[in-house]
Amino acid sequence: MKKKTSAIVVIGNEILSGRTQDANINFIAKAMTKKGIDLTEVRVVPDVETLVVEAVDLMRSRYDYVFTTGGIGPTHDDITAECIAKVFNVPIELNKQAHQSLLDYYKDPEKLNDARIKMAMLPVGAKLIKNPVTGAPGFQIENVYVMAGVPNIMRSMLENILPSLEGGIVLHSISVATNLVESKIAGLLGDTQAAYEGEIDIGSYPTFYEGIPKVSAVIRGADKALVEKIASDLQGNFKAMGGSILEVVEL
Repeated sequence: MKKKTSAIVVIGNEILSGRTQDANINFIAKAMTKKGIDLTEVRVVPDVETLVVEAVDLMRSRYDYVFTTGGIGPTHDDITAECIAKVFNVPIELNKQAHQSLLDYYKDPEKLNDARIKMAMLPVGAKLIKNPVTGAPGFQIENVYVMAGVPNIMRSMLENILPSLEGGIVLHSISVATNLVESKIAGLLGDTQAAYEGEIDIGSYPTFYEGIPKVSAVIRGADKALVEKIASDLQGNFKAMGGSILEVVEL
């Protein structure tokens, strides 16, 4: 099975200024993992046309799927639709399906002011991504999926497109946490990675557990039995080195 890759372009000054904390990356990453699609890169760009166009154009040529979040609302600084049109060199027009979706949501045509109608102005050739929360759809062109930045709206859009995405190799992950310091287990983890190069990946993540140092060794691979074996071996090695096993979690 061919490996599938993806990337996220987060669009918005509010993310870069710190006014808003992004809540979408983790949700998309977990969804991609379940589909067997590697999330390989994430970029955060401001509401600047040249930077949005540059980022999306690069990502779409590099990865199988590109997801953008933010910048498709009714305000003047929501410029994502215009940027995507420039990426694909197509004009913007009033999308009849998107317009009808807004009419269905607001019920009264008089409520569709110019700002709301702006959300139905989409690149020519765009396919709609349903938005059951507010009626204003996202859209797709080729391998680029344009979604809202508001987390509950983005999630509803993503859930609508997930069935259409071709999955790849599903990776299995197990985290083994120990109270040994990272420097003490570094050699063991490096040797284990080298012994199974190309079959598994091992990451080391130090934190604290109930006030004491904790290191989580995370083993990832397509072969579930092999991942489980290595996790078991590491537990034995950590104990032999004088450490304790704080937790073992299948991710």
